[in-house]
Amino acid sequence: MKIFQYHPEILARFPAIVGGVIFAQGMTNGPAPESLQAAFLAEQQATLQRLGNTPLSQVKSLAAWRGAFREFGVDPTQYRSAAEALLRRLTKKGDIPSINLLVDLANLVSIRYALPVAVFDTHALTGTVTVHFADGSERYTTLGLSETEVEHPELGEVVFSDETGLVIARRWCWRQSEQSAAGPETTNAIITVEAHHANAHSDIEAALNDLLALLYTYAGGNFIPGILDAHNPALSIQGQTTGV
Repeated sequence: MKIFQYHPEILARFPAIVGGVIFAQGMTNGPAPESLQAAFLAEQQATLQRLGNTPLSQVKSLAAWRGAFREFGVDPTQYRSAAEALLRRLTKKGDIPSINLLVDLANLVSIRYALPVAVFDTHALTGTVTVHFADGSERYTTLGLSETEVEHPELGEVVFSDETGLVIARRWCWRQSEQSAAGPETTNAIITVEAHHANAHSDIEAALNDLLALLYTYAGGNFIPGILDAHNPALSIQGQTTGV
């Protein structure tokens, strides 16, 4: 079955998109161990040195995401890609706090490559997750709110949703949902890293390899990775699952 896919309309409008996707099962989450916290702090300092005084708007990968946001009608200075928001926090505050093991390793890779990395817990999902243009009927709950507080994406907004219309990310890579956030009980997840810029394929391959190495080291489990683009738009697995 297909675990994750790009809708043909997305590929037609954004033919340069490259997505690294990992279907992860049997992981262990919790507080980040000291060794991961130290690696994350070291990466933050290295990132600050690498960026120097370069405005985030001039980082090629972030500029490409800004262009993608504008293409589907979103002001990227009002709604920033997850990678830009994370780097903005780092450059303005000087550090990024530890959340948990899975979130920290995702954020480590995100700031290293200036690309959005998301860990979506699959416990609430049904069937295939698709990146598509919203029709406005889909259901979304803001991270941190009760799952009974439902809102709907705007018509034409790019979202990730499952086969029931449950949205796990709004404005492509702006913000995850409450249902999809990686918490202490997360064992199975879909992990994504995406890019639109000229060197997207090589950067996605490197970021995916880094993610897998960190996952094997700190979270354990079993992983099915794939690199998706206009020619290979879906990650599939053999056999059937209950949900994903």
